[in-house]
Amino acid sequence: MSKPGYQYLLTYHQLEEIYDLTNQFCQKFLPGRENLRTREQMVQAARSAKQCLVEGYEQESLKGYIKLTGVSRGSLKELLEDYQDFARNRHIEIWDKRDKRVKGMLAVRNYRKKGSLWLLPFTPFDPSSPLYPVNYLLNLTNMTTYLLDRQIDSLKEKFVKEGGWSENMLHKRLEYRKSYELLKRP
Repeated sequence: MSKPGYQYLLTYHQLEEIYDLTNQFCQKFLPGRENLRTREQMVQAARSAKQCLVEGYEQESLKGYIKLTGVSRGSLKELLEDYQDFARNRHIEIWDKRDKRVKGMLAVRNYRKKGSLWLLPFTPFDPSSPLYPVNYLLNLTNMTTYLLDRQIDSLKEKFVKEGGWSENMLHKRLEYRKSYELLKRP
């Protein structure tokens, strides 16, 4: 049995990782009733980003695919703001994407899986610190947003070159009518 096409997309795999890690992050670093709303919002934004990409991919309409990929990107940007707020409110240093610690975390990311579930990276010698996890998620989210931007650009280019679903269906309908009229002629 073959996998659905969206499962071959790098953006899908990264969104799946972001969703898994956001769940773990929220459980570990945003406990308690006072953080319930934030937890729910972050998990829903991560879920929405992943699910909208899937829904968009399955659209017959390229226009719908572009739109839902944009919604996915918007949900990811919302989540990015939540992680930035988390770091800012706790005075956690946000590392630049060129920081060697970020590069080190991203280099070993494929090894942080247990079964099909991604595992949150922890700060060496202090697993209770959100320093590594928040920086990892900030950088992974930024990287995935960039890839979604490229994906949207590519889909728009395809739309310009090939046309949309409605346009192509109209073309087929006109071809059918033309051939039908030719058959009716004596």
